[in-house]
Parts: sequence; C-alpha cells; structure tokens
Amino acid sequence: MQQTQANRPLFPQVPLVGAAILVAFSLTAASYGRIAGLGTPKPVGTATAERTLRFADRADGAVVITLAGSGRVVDVMTGQNGFLRGTLRGFARTRRESGIGQEPPMRLTGYADGRLVLFDPATQRQVELEAFGSANEAVFVRLLTMKPRDETASATPKAGGI
Repeated sequence: MQQTQANRPLFPQVPLVGAAILVAFSLTAASYGRIAGLGTPKPVGTATAERTLRFADRADGAVVITLAGSGRVVDVMTGQNGFLRGTLRGFARTRRESGIGQEPPMRLTGYADGRLVLFDPATQRQVELEAFGSANEAVFVRLLTMKPRDETASATPKAGGI
C-alpha cells in the first residue's frame, strides 16, 4: 500500500472507482426504466364499485367526505383518523406542488381482485390501499359502501385543505 507524507495509507483506488461505476450504472438503469415505463405492469381488473369523492377539512378539524356529483355527505370523520389523514395529506401535498386546490374530486375504486385504489385524476397519483393492511383499508372500504346521508355539505372548508 502506498503511504502519504503523513504516514497514512491512501484509500485503494480500484474499489472507489468500482463503487462509482456501480452507482452511476444503477442511477442510469433506474432512470431509463422510469422514463421507458419498464417494470412490473399493474394488473388491470374489473371495477366492482366506484365513487367519486371530495375531501374537505373543516375548521373544527373534521374531514367531510361528499359525493362529487350531488354534494351529499357520505361521512364526517372526527378525531385522529391517522391513516385517512396521512393518505389525504400526501395527495394534498402533490396538489399544492402542482398548483391544484382541493376542489377536483378523487376516485375510490374497488376491483374484483380485491384491490382498493384511491386515484386523483388531477395529478394522476394513485394509492393502492390494501397494501397498508386490512384495518387501514377498512376506513376507505366504508366510504365506498356507506349510503350517503340526506344532508349536503354546508360547512365551509378550512383554507389549505387536508
């Protein structure tokens, strides 16, 4: 091994160059795959249930979920609702970055193969909810199957959204 003037060994050059080549190759391959649309194709199943919903954060902290077409209230969720809020915050962040408000509705779809997907047509973002476990998925299954209330959303949403 070569010695420096301070009598310390130099870092071996061959492993360093090899690591740099490996990192460069990995980044190039991942970028190419992303741009070319390579990877595991998403299964296309038959939709068995679908709802177009709006989610609005009320000033008191509740989340009001309404049917997009009629404005009828599906549910008003108070309390923590951590998974629902976390999921919606992710969508809201993507919308803010794209300059989109909370007005455009989202689509919640249940498929025959058991998948449950929340899709935002405004940003093209989707989340496959069954991947987060049955307890978390159940929050959204309720929204897909609940009968709407007779009321329409009358409370003014809080600025900024979920």
